[in-house]
Amino acid sequence: MTLSIFDLFSVGIGPSSSHTVGPMRAAAYFVEGLLDGGRLDAVEAVRVDLYGSLAATGPGHGTPTAVLLGLEGLRPETVTPAKVDARRAAIAADGVIRLAGRLPIALTERDVVMHPLTVLPRHTNGVRFTAFGADGAVLAEETYYSVGGGFVEREGDEGAAARGGGGAAITAPFPFRTAAELLEHCRVRGVGFADVMLANEVALAGDGEGAAAEVTTRLLGIRDVMDECVATSLARSGVLPGGLQVRRRAPEWRERLRAADPNGAPEFWQEWVNLVALAVNEENASGGRVVTAPTNGAAGIVPAVLHYARTYLPENGPDDDEVCVRFLLAAAAVGVLYKEQASISGAEVGCQGEVGSASSMAAAGLAEVMGGTPEQVENAAEIAMEHNLGLTCDPIGGLVQIPCIERNAIAASKAINAAKMALWGDGSHHVSLDQVITTMRETGRDMSDKYKETALGGLAVNVVEC
Repeated sequence: MTLSIFDLFSVGIGPSSSHTVGPMRAAAYFVEGLLDGGRLDAVEAVRVDLYGSLAATGPGHGTPTAVLLGLEGLRPETVTPAKVDARRAAIAADGVIRLAGRLPIALTERDVVMHPLTVLPRHTNGVRFTAFGADGAVLAEETYYSVGGGFVEREGDEGAAARGGGGAAITAPFPFRTAAELLEHCRVRGVGFADVMLANEVALAGDGEGAAAEVTTRLLGIRDVMDECVATSLARSGVLPGGLQVRRRAPEWRERLRAADPNGAPEFWQEWVNLVALAVNEENASGGRVVTAPTNGAAGIVPAVLHYARTYLPENGPDDDEVCVRFLLAAAAVGVLYKEQASISGAEVGCQGEVGSASSMAAAGLAEVMGGTPEQVENAAEIAMEHNLGLTCDPIGGLVQIPCIERNAIAASKAINAAKMALWGDGSHHVSLDQVITTMRETGRDMSDKYKETALGGLAVNVVEC
């Protein structure tokens, strides 16, 4: 089984793929089940219980809002930030949600029950929905787990593919779950990471005439949403929501950079990469529309490194569309490896699973479009993750702001450096990507829960909120 690139790169809203996007999807799936079972009109009340990390940092990540809007049938792929704000205000004023968009049910954010110290056996990001009839009888009860990157698993579906934004997992013509298997496909076929990923995506799209063009069009749509996210962020000013009074820096930095670098000189590449990463993550922190890449908390890294590829590669290279498509395909191929072998959930393995995975993916994408061999691309991905191992997830106030925003900029530069280092070599190296992914998984398992998106340790407790 190989995941779709559109599961790894899906459009959603901030500030968190696992705490906002995933819970909204889970709620929508629950309502979908009520509709399919013909039980919706019999519902008189709904209870929502959040467990573990979803409860510990839920309000700061917008989780209560997300589940209420999901129960209304809204989806993160299509809902707009304006719609979120409007429905949240209406629910607060009326005390009522519209189940599946039509059935009035008394439920507000205050009614969501929090269990921050109770971790369900399967995953720390748990949410349970219970629907009751007129006599108080339970009509339906489902438990879901938000396992990172907006992927959702349902209790009782053990062994089934997690549900993301792009569709279910597929049986691919060139299946892989390890870097060794991916490299073997490349060796046998004489192609790169991007080509293997594209062949699998074409199969998912129907493998007929026009399937490759459809995949390309959708990928360029992902690129466009990334660009729109940056543009929207640069048009805003002021402070981010949540109470930390974190100032938006990207708009001011853009003006300063325009003055210092009016002609796009190569020596300013790092400043522009920093700017793109900051812009994306400031927009994410404000609940804006972003692309999970592979998560919201790490959403700025791939767009920032892609900006580098589009701006600073030699002028005689391939056109912009080709650069973007091959970059995203190669990055997604590496993202599949992390999702299959380890985790991209900060609540499960710390921020190494989010920022570390994104940095590794971006390094692979850049090495691919810079002409790297499959072995060099694998090496770039390995270098980037190797130097993100052990990264903790301890955001202050449970908000995806400090240290998350700056961390994206730092990791983007790491990805670029990793790609450049790999291309100076011949692809041979001592530590394989599979070994570093295994190490990341084991490090996450051994990491104290205080440092895995629970707001119980690290910066979350050592820095006073102000």
